[in-house]
Amino acid sequence: MNRIQQARTAAGWVVSALALTVVWFALVAPNQLSQFTPSAFLRIPIEALIVVAVGLFVKARARRVIALVVGVLLAVLAIVKLLDMGFFEEIDRPFNPVSDWGSFGPAFGVLRDSVGQGWAVTAAIAAVALAVALLVFVPISVLRLTRLTVRHRTLSTRAVAVLGVVWIVCAAFGIRDFAGTPFASTSATGLAYDEVRAVRTALRDPQTFAAALTSNDPMRGERGAGLLTGLRGKDVLLVFVESYGRVAVQDSTFSPRVDSVLRAGTKTLRAAGFASRSAFLTSPTFGGISWLAHSTLQSGLWVDSQQRYDQLVASHRFTLSSAFKRAGWRTVSDVPSDNRYWPQGRTFYHYDKLYNGLNVGYNGPSFSYAAVPDQYTLSTFRRLELAKTHRAPVMAEIDLVSSHTPWAPLPHMIGWNRLGDGSAFDGMPQQGRTPDAVWRHPSQVGPAYGQSIEYSLHALISFVQTYHDNNLVLVVLGDHQPATIVTGAGASHDVPISIIAHDPAVLDRISPWGWQDGLLPSSKAPVWPMDSFRDRFLNAYGPHPPTTPIPTDFHPQR
Repeated sequence: MNRIQQARTAAGWVVSALALTVVWFALVAPNQLSQFTPSAFLRIPIEALIVVAVGLFVKARARRVIALVVGVLLAVLAIVKLLDMGFFEEIDRPFNPVSDWGSFGPAFGVLRDSVGQGWAVTAAIAAVALAVALLVFVPISVLRLTRLTVRHRTLSTRAVAVLGVVWIVCAAFGIRDFAGTPFASTSATGLAYDEVRAVRTALRDPQTFAAALTSNDPMRGERGAGLLTGLRGKDVLLVFVESYGRVAVQDSTFSPRVDSVLRAGTKTLRAAGFASRSAFLTSPTFGGISWLAHSTLQSGLWVDSQQRYDQLVASHRFTLSSAFKRAGWRTVSDVPSDNRYWPQGRTFYHYDKLYNGLNVGYNGPSFSYAAVPDQYTLSTFRRLELAKTHRAPVMAEIDLVSSHTPWAPLPHMIGWNRLGDGSAFDGMPQQGRTPDAVWRHPSQVGPAYGQSIEYSLHALISFVQTYHDNNLVLVVLGDHQPATIVTGAGASHDVPISIIAHDPAVLDRISPWGWQDGLLPSSKAPVWPMDSFRDRFLNAYGPHPPTTPIPTDFHPQR
């Protein structure tokens, strides 16, 4: 009997310890993985002291109600922390409880295309199960701990008093650990306050953004005859290179290899008669949600949430593609990662033709998320559009996605005359590394990303060189930086941008911009917010281009 009682007692203390661990995590755990250190948990949470103190002096029924209410709130806070961790790791910002629910569908699609349907479904089920478990076990844990403190009332009262004094001293003198973390913690209350403030801001943002959408847009009233006069007769390709960020060209272990590609590409294109100018744009997104960057560049508005994007594409905002269409260009979208109809391409961007993974004739193997290799995308676009005779000039947005996460396996370049229907790539994925093999070792993810950028840039440079066209103009840029696992914490949102042209008059039009020569922008290159590009581009290539340098520190109101 003694042994059974001892076992029960030991089990009880184990359960209590687990309950304390769960509650402690909800109270003091940071919401960013980069801040997870032992000292982050060696803090005194004021919220715990208050709950224990209140529980010691109220009746049992009230104590149970308080414990359950506090437990549910802490469970929700723990779920928010977990969501924040994921969002910070992928897109360098916390989860928005109002506007980010629509991100889970696309995120699941990326995960499915990267690791397969089975693993993606397993991960989704595990995430839901974890959320349900927290909602159940955190309130139970708080209830158990309050009962335990009441059972040991004298000891609990003394502990609360002593820890309360220590908390006040630490707070008054700002005592922190070596990592700068305050011992007197109010992190749970602070996070809850931040979430409430984020909700309020997100709920007001539709009105704020609606005002920007309905404000006078001087570009919208411009007649076709006055638009893009400096590009008449040119085929203009707006090429987004997926995840092509500043980290690819500066201050990383893999950037020297990418820089080498860009320097060699500059020389190759120069020998073919092409020149280029480069700088940086600051993207509204990070690590993913590429369409926010695309719409920001095209619309001249800062689109940094799905909520804003949905508002934008339901509006009549004047875009770059609309400007080209009004001025007489045939407008085209080529997004090989899409495998379904995209209505906004017609209703908002007003493209004449939409290409995707279903109608470009690709019969080759899939390369994880990037089903269609960039080389095939470029070659097929030329065959379907640029190689036609007796046609109008073409303006196209082309998305190159071979550099999309998970960056494995990767295709490699083959002869342009061998591409055919893509079956020439058969067997290539099996020759490369699997996503699992790369992501099993975090130190290998960055180099894999760098190799994917090298491939995309090689394909693009080779395309311009191989199909030499004196009337071709390219605007090549990244949509966002890659995820934090590649960039590290605290990285900028800057992406490289280059304009490539054979006709010197095209680049003469942007000489006041102060962009640097070549495909590789240095650390001193101008940095513009991405939403400023539309107006500057339309002004530069309009009937009266600017003749004075544009300040590089200009930031429009957002």
